[in-house]
Amino acid sequence: MPEIIFNGPAGRLEGRYHHAGTGMPIALVLHPHPQFGGTMNNKVVYNLFHTFVNRGFSVMRFNFRGVGRSQGSFDNGAGELSDAASALDWMQSYNPSAAECWVAGFSFGAWIGMQLLMRRPEINGFISVAPPASKYDFTFLAPCPSDGLIVQGTEDQVIAEPEVAKLATRLSNQRGIKVKYETIKGAGHFFEDQMEELKTSVGSYLDMRLGRNS
Repeated sequence: MPEIIFNGPAGRLEGRYHHAGTGMPIALVLHPHPQFGGTMNNKVVYNLFHTFVNRGFSVMRFNFRGVGRSQGSFDNGAGELSDAASALDWMQSYNPSAAECWVAGFSFGAWIGMQLLMRRPEINGFISVAPPASKYDFTFLAPCPSDGLIVQGTEDQVIAEPEVAKLATRLSNQRGIKVKYETIKGAGHFFEDQMEELKTSVGSYLDMRLGRNS
């Protein structure tokens, strides 16, 4: 898939982009924490990317500032949110007639993605994998502006599953919003042995939202 370089707030950002065609939905996939080895080539991010590709989306994954060939340095989330907004701007300029707009993220990327969701009303669906509810404040989701899916491993050694369950319950209790919460039994933080289950969970949710379930 084509490598792209686009301008971000702290310099050039490096990404991978798949173009599905005019009028197709778009999705942005965000990677885990840069200071703990997170990059756009993380296996969860890679598989999320291709799950969207396989359903006809134009999709981008990219490296936050200071990762890979992206310029700048880690900015504790504020700068990374600006990077994500720049990536979405690039995608929208390339896809002005996109049917839908989605954001997906893994761990730290899920936290950034949910913040982007609050700032960009055109985003009408989200996928959050292992959102770091025990490490970051998610109270900004008041209310959560769109329906989405939260997926969590039951044996996550980094993010406590009960904390993610609390977040999902709180969001589900908001009027007019449907947040689906799924746990994957036995999965650790990186879903090493449960990647197929993760892909199935996300893919089935996308099929449901896109009206493709028989």
